[in-house]
Amino acid sequence: MLTDINPKLPMRDKTITRNFYKIQLGFEEFGNSDYEGYLMLKKDKIQIHFFEFKTLNPKENYGQVYIRTDTIDKWYQEVLNNNTSIHPNGKLEQKPWGQKEFSILDPDNNLLTFGQSL
Repeated sequence: MLTDINPKLPMRDKTITRNFYKIQLGFEEFGNSDYEGYLMLKKDKIQIHFFEFKTLNPKENYGQVYIRTDTIDKWYQEVLNNNTSIHPNGKLEQKPWGQKEFSILDPDNNLLTFGQSL
């Protein structure tokens, strides 16, 4: 039985990634923060793990995660209140596939899309 999924995304700089997710998105660090080249963050019931990839070219990074929420409007406003940039093609809107969603990019160009079923 599958019970959970924890995506692993590339990061160039652990401090920059940690600060973005903690300050902009309200994530918390968990586990052992001393792992060299590895970072684990959580918020509510989700976890995202990061592995160091110092030579990553953000323009060539296609890392993506779809995160479901049951408070999309509140979460969107919280992200805006933290001055987090919304992806130019990812503003909050209802999609034809029955989701209301928006997207942001992290410092390494990983695409985070947040969605709620209508």
